[in-house]
Amino acid sequence: MMCGVRDNLASVLDHLDRESKLPLYQQLYEILRSRIASGEWQPGQMIPSEPELMAAYGISRITLRQVSEMLVRDGLLVREQGRGSFVARPVLEKGMVRIFSFTEDMRQRGLTPKTIVLAADLVPASPELAARLEIQPGEELVRLERLRLAEDEPLAIEESHLVHRFCPGLLRFDLATESLRDVMAREYGVRWSRARQTIRAILASEGTAALLGVKLDAALLYIERVSYSQVNAPVEHLRVQYRGDRYVLYNELVG
Repeated sequence: MMCGVRDNLASVLDHLDRESKLPLYQQLYEILRSRIASGEWQPGQMIPSEPELMAAYGISRITLRQVSEMLVRDGLLVREQGRGSFVARPVLEKGMVRIFSFTEDMRQRGLTPKTIVLAADLVPASPELAARLEIQPGEELVRLERLRLAEDEPLAIEESHLVHRFCPGLLRFDLATESLRDVMAREYGVRWSRARQTIRAILASEGTAALLGVKLDAALLYIERVSYSQVNAPVEHLRVQYRGDRYVLYNELVG
């Protein structure tokens, strides 16, 4: 949007100027967007119904639905069939330039992290995992599956496979309350120095949808990563499924 248009909209706070050259739908979009941005409408809050908004602003259903589509498209509103429209929770940007633990990432955002351990055991390496971790098939791995939450909201499911000889006895630690990365550094002297990963979009299976609190076949961000220690040894194979409605990935590029 041009700066001049933004300046004109500064005075449009809670009413529509029918003599303005700016279309009514654009004025209404800015009004509703400002109510969200200012915190007047909080994340997760249901906004007034269509009849209420139509009466409040003297606009048609067509105009209101055009504005609603714009707000949904911009990630500011979400619709729930049979219930209404709600202010979207802010998405979390995940950078692609550093290896962050989930706990560290959430704390830096000012959010309270929580972990639920879904599985923790020792398993033999499959041929696929062995190839990725550059070990022999059948070598012992620590398998750790965890549900990751922030402010008690489920955000991701992580499945880690770690080469057990690099971290013998790892399962004696409470990895629901302790950071895996901290334990690896403190107890075993293993620090992540680099990682290789792939990213793609997938659809939530029935079990995953139930754990993450999303609909079946909801869009997820799927990351598969191999992390290397400071001596360039592959130590961990990680699969993460992030809620697509709560995460975006970003990267900075140079020309």
